[in-house]
Amino acid sequence: MNDSPRRGPIARVFVGLWDAMNFTRRLVFNLLFFALLILFLVMLGAGDRAKPLLDRTTLVIAPEGALVEQYSSDPATRALNKAFGDDAGEVQLRDLLRALDAAKDDKHIERVVLHLDQLQGGGMASMREVAAAIARLKASGKQVVAFSEMMDQKQYLLAAQANEIYLDPMGGMLLEGLGRYRQYYREGLQDKLGVDVHLFKVGEYKSAAEPYVLDAASPESKEADLFWMNDLWQRYLGDVAAARKLTPQQLALGIEQLPAQLAAVDGDLAKYALQQKLVDGLKTREQVEDLLIERGVADEDAEGGFRHVSLDGYLAHLNRALQVADPRPQVAVVVAEGEISGGEQPPGTIGGVSTAALLRAARDDDKVKALVLRVDSPGGEVFASEQIRREIVELKAAGKPVVVSMGDLAASGGYWISMNADRIYADPSTITGSIGIFGLIPTIPRALDKIGVHSDGVGTTRFAGAFDITRPLPPEVGAVIQSIINKGYRDFTGKVAQARQQPVAQIDAVARGRVWSGAQAKQRGLVDDLGGLQVAIDHVAARAKLGESGDYQVRYVEKTATPFERFFTGFAQSRLGAAWLGKSDFARGLLVKALPQTAADLRFLEAAITPTQGVPVKSLAYCFCEL
Repeated sequence: MNDSPRRGPIARVFVGLWDAMNFTRRLVFNLLFFALLILFLVMLGAGDRAKPLLDRTTLVIAPEGALVEQYSSDPATRALNKAFGDDAGEVQLRDLLRALDAAKDDKHIERVVLHLDQLQGGGMASMREVAAAIARLKASGKQVVAFSEMMDQKQYLLAAQANEIYLDPMGGMLLEGLGRYRQYYREGLQDKLGVDVHLFKVGEYKSAAEPYVLDAASPESKEADLFWMNDLWQRYLGDVAAARKLTPQQLALGIEQLPAQLAAVDGDLAKYALQQKLVDGLKTREQVEDLLIERGVADEDAEGGFRHVSLDGYLAHLNRALQVADPRPQVAVVVAEGEISGGEQPPGTIGGVSTAALLRAARDDDKVKALVLRVDSPGGEVFASEQIRREIVELKAAGKPVVVSMGDLAASGGYWISMNADRIYADPSTITGSIGIFGLIPTIPRALDKIGVHSDGVGTTRFAGAFDITRPLPPEVGAVIQSIINKGYRDFTGKVAQARQQPVAQIDAVARGRVWSGAQAKQRGLVDDLGGLQVAIDHVAARAKLGESGDYQVRYVEKTATPFERFFTGFAQSRLGAAWLGKSDFARGLLVKALPQTAADLRFLEAAITPTQGVPVKSLAYCFCEL
């Protein structure tokens, strides 16, 4: 006998609806679970099994995007963008160098083709490292062919190292020299908008904030900039001339006589480049491909019709050899690239907390016996720079040698984080120095007056509210700020003097915000020696007594990907995943919600004037000295 109460008709309807909803919910979640499970299993079986590298393969290096020390996005985002065809494009310098050096000794690689038109960014130091790697490849006996449709002078520095350079008959390239021009905002800010910008600095050459207080560059800024830029340019001419069997004077004369010589060929840039012996011939892409088919191995199924492997494909081939656990001692490499800001920062920028954490992880790792800090930074916040410098000191105290390898730029705060290394290496064309401090405070009472808004109130002392930007800046407040900046400069020069074992007066003489090339910095005792990243690695390994290069492993210490990022990256890079993501509107919508892009970073100067708790003005060690 059933004693349960009978439900009325209305209750039975609602219970039935509830049961139906529960059933539907379970069905949907189960179907989704099995769909994802099947996708995962298919991905494991259908991932890209890289084809074996055949003999007489041509390595085609056609990088697209900015040349960087470190990716600025996580692996999952990069894989997703690539699957959608939205790859913003970044090429790691270390990957490009690794591929070139590996190809030099790879019996399967017969020749290398360079197509550099889409390679962007990169300073002179980075370009010289790549150029040196191409020169080593050519010296090994491997043929190097460069082809371009449109090429700038940085790209040409790399192409010049090739055995043969071909330019499209409708293409062009020019050598023009180095220049650096900036916008100056004083009239617009102060006269037009009524924004008064107050600059506090030490060092007549510290020109980073000049655009906010002047209408043109100061004489000191022009003097210093032209000094280091001329050094870089003469080195560039020497490098190109040596590669092309010309003289620097020939190249310089070609630029000086550009109008007349270009008119002589009826404005044809390609003919001009051929006449100046900058290229070896004028050919279309199809003609170059025919040449490669003739010299290499024809392959009707391959793009271009010849047997080849792309840069990404070759790197994947090299990466497979690294997937075995390595018991050897390690030289750690930590990349410090971008502006220096407080707290946790994503890759591509330097965080006082996040970069210090990577250095601390290397210090605590028993497998790491030595460290190279690769610096490519214009500087930033002083306190964040000091947090990183302290970790370098702690690494040395733990008995682990530290060597700095300066990339394109290691100036101001970039030098602050470098100065305590056991040894500092720079490329001759590195931009460094800029040892100086500044602070910047805008006040806007005149701007508010223009719209009829006024600030007023009371305070318990004359300094209460004195740093409010809606009020005029009293002279005594300016004196307080200048005292803080002066102290920052004394700290900077004092720490450099201690680290470099030189008198403070000697450091001050080459500081005061002045920028130097790497070669000039070595002459002035700010850099120990000239050389690239590999030279720094070799030196720190020798300091740690790790033996020959094969006796130790080089490992980049970076933020590790989450398990989901690793899973998703593998899926997106597989043929199945790329096809599904690229063609499925559902997938696009789902993933946009699941993996939202982070908001764009605030501009550095906007962050610089944001108040910091307990500090009336941020001390900045920053250099606007990139080319």
